[in-house]
Amino acid sequence: MASYRVCTVITTYPLPAFPTGVGAHPLACTHVRDDGWVERPTFVFDGDCAFCSSCARFIERRIRPDAEVLAWQFADLDALGLTEEQVSSAVYYVAPGRATGGPVAIADLLQRARQPWRLAGAVLGLRPISALAWPVYRWVARNRHRMPGGTAACALPPNHPARAA
Repeated sequence: MASYRVCTVITTYPLPAFPTGVGAHPLACTHVRDDGWVERPTFVFDGDCAFCSSCARFIERRIRPDAEVLAWQFADLDALGLTEEQVSSAVYYVAPGRATGGPVAIADLLQRARQPWRLAGAVLGLRPISALAWPVYRWVARNRHRMPGGTAACALPPNHPARAA
């Protein structure tokens, strides 16, 4: 099966929430197969959020999964099959034949890493555990501006769909 690269040129660079350099590159590419699915799993996070960027840095440096970790602002959302509304309210994991969000996406990402992270991902991916993790995830998403590394820029607007959950 053939694949091609979908690249997005970012003209508003650098974004203010990218002092860390996570995903801060002017050209971000995703390998996409002919059938529309990504060739390599991609974990998409909100690059405008300092807390999310700090978590992404931790993922890249400590967990080191076999997946691309990419800010949605630098991703081709159409190629990934995601919308801006989806990625502004939760992290997403996109792999061939599978796209998940929130704690399930985190579980999928962890399962692409070495032990003990793989085991943690397997546990988090269990249906009862992930069901319990969703309210916690939503609370963190609503309060990410209060988390370590978070700033006022991380706060979700009062009318954002993730606030209603």
